[in-house]
Amino acid sequence: MTATIAAGHTILDPGQVLDTPVMVVDEGILHQNIAEMQGFANSVGVNLRPHIKTHKSPQIARLQLQAGAVGITCAKLGEAEVMAREAGVQDILIAYPIVGQPKIERLLSLMDQVHMTVAVDTLDAATALSNAVVRAGRTLDLYLEVNTGQDRAGQRAGEEALALGKAIAALPGVRIVGVMTHEGHAGASEPDLIADKAKAAGLALVETADLLRRAGVPVTTVSVGSTPSSPFTPTIPGVTEMRPGTYVFNDNTGFRHGRMGPDRCAARIAATVVSRPSPDRAIIDAGSKALAMDPSPSHPGHGFIIGHPDATIARISEEHGVVLLPTEDEPGFSVGDRVEVIPNHICPTINLTDELFIVRDGKVIDRWPVSARGKVR
Repeated sequence: MTATIAAGHTILDPGQVLDTPVMVVDEGILHQNIAEMQGFANSVGVNLRPHIKTHKSPQIARLQLQAGAVGITCAKLGEAEVMAREAGVQDILIAYPIVGQPKIERLLSLMDQVHMTVAVDTLDAATALSNAVVRAGRTLDLYLEVNTGQDRAGQRAGEEALALGKAIAALPGVRIVGVMTHEGHAGASEPDLIADKAKAAGLALVETADLLRRAGVPVTTVSVGSTPSSPFTPTIPGVTEMRPGTYVFNDNTGFRHGRMGPDRCAARIAATVVSRPSPDRAIIDAGSKALAMDPSPSHPGHGFIIGHPDATIARISEEHGVVLLPTEDEPGFSVGDRVEVIPNHICPTINLTDELFIVRDGKVIDRWPVSARGKVR
């Protein structure tokens, strides 16, 4: 099922000259998205700990904290190092296993600067962390990662997670303060199924937390994380924290569930038509080095072209985006014309660019570095 998508409007003034391809971000939409998610978290009584893998920008992390976020979530230590150094973040969750001595040493260094919490889902990884922090005379907070249906990382909710949690809780130097899940399977479901799947994931996590508490593991945080399921999972009684990421920008994949369209997408790739080799085909200067390769269930091709819902970026090579046009006289695709493309998946697309061009009232007013770009270690 594909949601009906409005054409939307461009955020750049036609007279604004830019060298393309470039990532442009509408300041107003960005602030609106941040405020609305924080407002929702407040309304259901949960803490917001946004995932910064979407934007990788210290400036945006500061905006989220100023709006009321209790801290941030990172996928990798490299992101956390940037956010601690450049954004001044003092409370960071690494929602990814920390494995190997080089990473453990970096984690210990970060613990000297900010409060760190680390997700674990195996006894091996937890034991290595325990040994390291005991030698360093430190104590490390952990979230136990629980599989609530995505079948990626984590032991299954219930008895499997309980058994692992009890084993980890017996280790010295570490304490399980929370349980977490990423209910991405809910967001990948059809619109009429997402609410039930998201709520089921939240309920399974809350029940697992209760099992741990009854076993003597004093879990205080029950943390869920997924932008598509964010209207549902945090409403389950007992959930205390949410970790959405994509909401700051939104993307083409987010259209799937019919709750938002292009006008809520803050970030777009501005691209230029560089060739019109045939009446039904145009070439833009945004290829795979500007647009991530992820497909989307919401719209065919490699992105949604604002104002042209029936045009399809049918294929991309490194520097070429091949656009198939619905009619030979489709306006806006003459050589030199500029288009705005909403990426299918904004997170890896952001990781392809050095900076964000911030737009207010159609004009570029600032350039923010994507300082955590490429921080995959």
